[in-house]
Amino acid sequence: MVPKRWAKRAVTRNTIKRQIYSLSSELETTLAHQAHVVRLRAAFDRAQYVSATSDALKRAVRSELQQLFSRAAAV
Repeated sequence: MVPKRWAKRAVTRNTIKRQIYSLSSELETTLAHQAHVVRLRAAFDRAQYVSATSDALKRAVRSELQQLFSRAAAV
């Protein structure tokens, strides 16, 4: 879930969703076969990530997702 409150531009929300789908498909074999909900709970600073499709934003999202999915796989 990527609410408009935390990511104002649709292109930013879509980029984040694509990173979620991409990483979850890569880690499909290590994750338990159950429903996983990923929810954005804080904003990405537009001053730091000027472009919604920048590599910096993608790396930041992917890094946080890897940490989240590694905790999910450990449980």
